[in-house]
Amino acid sequence: MNDDPKIRTVLLDHPITRGDEKIEKLQLRKPGAGEMRGLSLIRIAHMEVDDLRKLLPRITIPVLTDHEVGQIQSEDLMEIANELGDFLLTRRRREELQTM
Repeated sequence: MNDDPKIRTVLLDHPITRGDEKIEKLQLRKPGAGEMRGLSLIRIAHMEVDDLRKLLPRITIPVLTDHEVGQIQSEDLMEIANELGDFLLTRRRREELQTM
């Protein structure tokens, strides 16, 4: 796995098909202001699918197309959205949640 706090790996329960290839895991880069342009932080935090579909091609490794993002099954999308949510937390808030 990766020790970089700006990269998260998500193992997909349902791989994405790209030609003959199966994408079984995705890496997510922590989005910066550039990747978030035109999107709403609130909508991302609320896991709005339309905003997630716009954001994911900007931050996934390998880079996904809109069509490939559309293939992601709901449980995998939820896992991806949870990882994105962690990126949006401040360090203080993350520490507070860990002590609960």
